[in-house]
Amino acid sequence: MQNIINEYIGGLKLGRKQSYKNLTIFALLSDYNANSDYLTLDEALSGDLIDIVEKDEGGSVPELKVVNRSDRMVLILDGEELVGAKQNRIVNTTILIAGNTTTVIPVSCVEQGRWSYKSDKFRSEKRMMASKLRASKADQVKFSLRNSGKFRSNQGEIWNDVSELAFDLNAESPSMAMSEIYSKQAPSIEKYAKHFELTDSQVGAVFMINGKVAGMDCFGKPETFSKIFEKLVESYALDAIDSSGRNVEKAKKGTKSDAAKFLDASAGCRVETHQSVGQGADCRLDSEQSTGFALAHKKKVLHMSLFAKAAENNQQTLGSRMIRFSHRRRRRF
Repeated sequence: MQNIINEYIGGLKLGRKQSYKNLTIFALLSDYNANSDYLTLDEALSGDLIDIVEKDEGGSVPELKVVNRSDRMVLILDGEELVGAKQNRIVNTTILIAGNTTTVIPVSCVEQGRWSYKSDKFRSEKRMMASKLRASKADQVKFSLRNSGKFRSNQGEIWNDVSELAFDLNAESPSMAMSEIYSKQAPSIEKYAKHFELTDSQVGAVFMINGKVAGMDCFGKPETFSKIFEKLVESYALDAIDSSGRNVEKAKKGTKSDAAKFLDASAGCRVETHQSVGQGADCRLDSEQSTGFALAHKKKVLHMSLFAKAAENNQQTLGSRMIRFSHRRRRRF
């Protein structure tokens, strides 16, 4: 699997730079073609080809059930939000659902204060979890896989991260729903998103906030990236908005050289391979500079996410950050 990952990364080329305020995006270009035939989550839901429901009538916070009535596979991405049923969730890793199957998938709650039915089925609001929170969750899932073989997050940390982001962006709600953050910041997110556009042969992008690499997301073919592009830009834009007051002037300092260094370092990632929840292999990626994952199917990469490691990933620092957040909440109320 290491060779498959290295071959994929080795074929990625940096394209042109696009910037708005403190968010910079470098296109990732490739002639790579993972020719697996699948629908995206939004395509399958809009076509009424799948149902996503609670695992059973009582529900299970870390699990949902996907019923695929289509002959085609369905690609559900890490961090995509599912809204409704007993509480909103996000998907813990990228999953390829086989045609005409029922699959239980791992999820995390992003609506701490609700556990009652709003609808029988989940729907998509075409949102993805903010990139910084996805990075933290990826580390949690990697730890869980090593220790239990399960694609579980640390639910307490997920709630804390969502609560902190909501606090920072003045978007707290009675149920502490992640969706409220997006609703509150929609005008600002839209301003960011409209400044970025796709280029030919683009399979992904390197995202930089305040002049530093935040991460990269890329796919096995341009058609998939074009369908996910807006979601990804908005997820990174939310983190850019959160940090915009800290050092906006660094926005123009995001360089191609820094993006290239991150891409080159990614080729040296250690790879831990696990059987995916659905089709293919789930690969956990780790290096001194980055952490993330990839989904491979039939020896081709379908989706890869890599996030730059920050000091906050250190457990001691994370603990201090959580204490600071609890103090701030007490001061506010």
